[in-house]
Amino acid sequence: MPQAQQDLETFKKEVRKREKRKLAMLQDGKESVWFGLGMFGLIGWSIAIPTLLGIAFGIWLDKRWQQGQVSWTLTFLVVGLCLGCVNAWFWMVREREALHAKDGNNTKEDRRKTKQHKPL
Repeated sequence: MPQAQQDLETFKKEVRKREKRKLAMLQDGKESVWFGLGMFGLIGWSIAIPTLLGIAFGIWLDKRWQQGQVSWTLTFLVVGLCLGCVNAWFWMVREREALHAKDGNNTKEDRRKTKQHKPL
């Protein structure tokens, strides 16, 4: 089979799979504007809370040990922000894997093929 024919078949398979996923989401009622806004909020809070906790801990340390060279508030702001971003990243990866498991596309090989053949 020529490469162009094989690429076309792979593309068709990917389109069918995405169509099935879209129809399943519409039937479940899970994919709506409110669901999307809720996801943005959830990701935002998963970043904001560790950042605010880091700031609070930094302020407490600055008051406890007053050293002019190190700002614990800024240090723990960055630490909290990084932890929040990592938390959000892992949450998004878990949601993506759950979506692919529902599609039956949960092996690493399948995901690698999907990444290679994305439509333009």
